[in-house]
Amino acid sequence: MTYFRSNISAMAGYVPGEQPQGGKFIKLNTNENPYPCSPKVKGAIGRVCQTGLQRYPDPHARAFRLQICELLAPQLPAITPDWILCGNGSDDILTIVTRALVDTGDVVRFPNPSYVLYQSLAEIQGARVDVVNFQPDWSLGPNFLAPRENLKLAFLANPNSPSGTMIAPDKVAQIAATLPCPLLVDEAYVDFADSNCLTLVAQNENVLVSRTLSKSYALAGLRFGYLVAQPHLIREFTKVKDSYNCDALSIAGATAAIEDQAWFAETRAAILATRERLFEALLQIGFECVRSQANFIWCRHPRHECSQVYQDLKAAGVLVRYMKYPNWGDGLRITVGSDEQIDAFLSILQPLVA
Repeated sequence: MTYFRSNISAMAGYVPGEQPQGGKFIKLNTNENPYPCSPKVKGAIGRVCQTGLQRYPDPHARAFRLQICELLAPQLPAITPDWILCGNGSDDILTIVTRALVDTGDVVRFPNPSYVLYQSLAEIQGARVDVVNFQPDWSLGPNFLAPRENLKLAFLANPNSPSGTMIAPDKVAQIAATLPCPLLVDEAYVDFADSNCLTLVAQNENVLVSRTLSKSYALAGLRFGYLVAQPHLIREFTKVKDSYNCDALSIAGATAAIEDQAWFAETRAAILATRERLFEALLQIGFECVRSQANFIWCRHPRHECSQVYQDLKAAGVLVRYMKYPNWGDGLRITVGSDEQIDAFLSILQPLVA
């Protein structure tokens, strides 16, 4: 006897990257920021703790919404807090949007390979998936724009994971103008990129942009993300979210983080410099790499199985992400760590593939 809906019993479920609880690893597998968050975050959280946690938090995180509007206004001059929905990480935002738009039997479209959570969210709703392979150059062909009955939502990670590649904003605008449904542009890694799709939100109500503070602001453990969309859509999505989906500590910490743009600029520059150095080093030892716009690099080695390299690295105390995708193949996704982490990683990796 089963108590669960048939689609829940049938689905595999999302499997997060390894988070070892014991032992000492060089951890380059889940795209975390290698640097501590802004000191202002700790101060803001401390002040909340001193005040007390006996009251519910602001259900709409207005302090953060006001602050993020100041930050985004140069690209979206008309932005007000009504354009922003906050969530418990951007995964919460993806969940809210899927729950609000997708019904049983509907269709959700996304590229392959990409963020595997998209499939899990569709399956939870009892929806069907329309998976469109990237072209060999990591562009999207006409199949991603093709009409399909009951297509209710399309996801586009941009920069993409695991490749770190981007679809240019003008191409994304063309996709959004062609699709008969909302396009959620998942910009979890956009702070490491050269461009973004924020201006498209004002141009087309079908464009939704989600972001997270986990990566570029070093707050993966705090869990805070947000959605940018036109206000009439935000009102509907708000109906679906949990009553208090962001706690008082995360709201205070996230607000302080985006206030400290000096910390952000310094940390971003450090990661981009290390990314370039890692890319060149991987090429020199024979890896085939994709030029990345994120805080990780996707690669393969022509003479070594990716799964074996992953296992050998793990045995040596280094965690990277081994990923295998249907109808595409496998590869290694390597997070850009600190210079010290990358130096240690390369010293271990080089003899393994010599």
